[in-house]
Amino acid sequence: MCAPRILLPVGKSFALSNRTDLDSDVAGANIVGMSLPPGFLDELRNRLSIGQVVGRKVIWDNRKSNPAKGDLWAPCPFHQEKTASFHVDDRKGYYYCFGCQAKGDAIGFVRETENVSFMEAVEILAREAGMPMPERDPQAQQKADRRSQLADVMEHALRFFRLQLRTGAAGPARDYLAGRGLDESALDRWEIGFAAEAWQGLWDHLTEKGIAGDMILDAGLAKPSQKGGKPYDTFRGRIMFPIRDPRGRCIAFGGRAMDPNEGAKYLNSPETELFDKGRTLYNHGPARSAAGKGQPLIVAEGYMDVIALAESGFEAAVAPLGTAITETQLQLLWRIAAEPIIALDGDTAGLRAAMRLIDLSLPLLEAGQSLRFAHMPEGKDPDDLLKSEGTDALQKLLDGAMPMVDLLWQRETDGKVFDSPERKAALDKTLREKIMQIRDPSIRQHYGAAIKDLRWNFFAPVRSPQRSGGKTVWAKRGPIAARSTTKSSFLVRADDVDRLRHEVILAVLISQPQIVDEFETGLENMECVDPDHNQLRDLLLHHAGMGGEVLRKKISGALGPDALEKLLQASHVAVIPCIRNPGDVDMARTTVAEELAKLEASRGWPAEIADAVEDLNGVADERVTWRLGEAAKAAEHAARSGQEDTVEYDVGDNGARINRSERDAFEALMDTIRFSKPRN
Repeated sequence: MCAPRILLPVGKSFALSNRTDLDSDVAGANIVGMSLPPGFLDELRNRLSIGQVVGRKVIWDNRKSNPAKGDLWAPCPFHQEKTASFHVDDRKGYYYCFGCQAKGDAIGFVRETENVSFMEAVEILAREAGMPMPERDPQAQQKADRRSQLADVMEHALRFFRLQLRTGAAGPARDYLAGRGLDESALDRWEIGFAAEAWQGLWDHLTEKGIAGDMILDAGLAKPSQKGGKPYDTFRGRIMFPIRDPRGRCIAFGGRAMDPNEGAKYLNSPETELFDKGRTLYNHGPARSAAGKGQPLIVAEGYMDVIALAESGFEAAVAPLGTAITETQLQLLWRIAAEPIIALDGDTAGLRAAMRLIDLSLPLLEAGQSLRFAHMPEGKDPDDLLKSEGTDALQKLLDGAMPMVDLLWQRETDGKVFDSPERKAALDKTLREKIMQIRDPSIRQHYGAAIKDLRWNFFAPVRSPQRSGGKTVWAKRGPIAARSTTKSSFLVRADDVDRLRHEVILAVLISQPQIVDEFETGLENMECVDPDHNQLRDLLLHHAGMGGEVLRKKISGALGPDALEKLLQASHVAVIPCIRNPGDVDMARTTVAEELAKLEASRGWPAEIADAVEDLNGVADERVTWRLGEAAKAAEHAARSGQEDTVEYDVGDNGARINRSERDAFEALMDTIRFSKPRN
């Protein structure tokens, strides 16, 4: 029987997973460049199988699997499902999910599930197989050795700071930490220390241990004197928070000043060979492990927020080290969790940081990869909220975290007035420009649909003018049933004509949903007498961008399967040229524009007359006369618009509209036939 094997192709890229690994592009690009010889991989194949590697994370479906043939099935570890669609071919050494299309080899699986780099994944598998990693090339080995030495220096500094926290000089620091709710065990877990006010306290301690001065300087723990004296400590009079990389190495420190007059409240280590602030997250390693166990990834603003969250049970918490989140940090967050929750402070600065993050994130969005935003109460951070209201209050905020599209809408509308078409158009333009930054076409489409919903709810289109306090105000109004005494009045007949126009507009746009955007404002202001027509209008505004098939399904689901056919087969609709010939987009555009214009003319003049009549209670000057004249012109235009319909169409015995020019041409043809018949 052959030994189970793991497939690790030699000399090829190992980027088999769907995720981009920022810190291992070079590592995974070429196996020779990393000095991993083929013999090493052959031995690793013989010691491990991908079934063993994957089996640590999944439960095999015994009914579907055939272990004897290396054919293994399980529910996918990368997405939620109940059926076993995740397949492992133990003989060929790869996995593939038929649900989410995740695929790769054993290294790819370890990288995805453990959130580690390529070389870290190889090291994990080698340790599991009991194999020492081979030496790398001399230059790489030399650089790795120096980084290891710098990390050792940082560990010496960490132990020094930890001891300093127990001295008499650190009394105020211990009192401060106790006031923030940190007991001795918490101080030990987070390895919090103290840097005294001495200028060379750490320098002297490290040099006495035989550590070279250039190593202390290169680790960012001291700065050279500008006066030619001894270098001086970077951190003085500060509470010290160690910053570790995902592998657990101390690579930097963050220090909080005890002196309230200190210029910088928080100070981070300078950038070194170990530390790149824009590529580092505080509490990265522990948060990654907690997120892998199902906890939500929370992005807070500072060290104390992260500590407070983790101590309260929200262990998947990180912070971007006091700066705006960078693109690299954002990618690191998405490697940990698909939808991190941004929980910045509830002040102006925190809100601005969240708003800036929108612009950074939009071009990078992918399916299932986004952000949510939890708004802290004004003036509070997560630590404050936990102390004042407890974990339930924070959990409630996390559960109600806002999708990014909602925050984008809030940013563009808060504090602004949209009382003119120009301002609304400016809002539409801004939002379109933001949405166009999204590279993924599917996400871009869904963002557009979501913005339409938000816009619809914001502007509340079903409204009518009313007089209040001498001014015209707009209030929501539903259809009003006519009294029996007015069944045959002009207003009822006008409503009937408008209803026919509504049906024409809706039918044409349903047939040509791609032009709905051009008439969005007119549709929003179209108040229909028939409630079903209002619902059709809303469905058009919400779903036209999804395509005709989706729109028709939405209409059938909302109004029933026969509603659409009934509309399209109505006699006054079926005769419309662009309904008979759905490919004529220009005709459809012209038809909708004309019908909307006629609706505006017929419905605009009563409001003008009402306002003018109201003013007659005051002084009847030239202004009132002018307004009544303008209202009369509007009424004449509306009447003429109605007459134009009768000129263009006649109504047949069956109620259908007949194009007058087509009828005349047909009658002329019949006359020609009759008069051309030979006489007997």
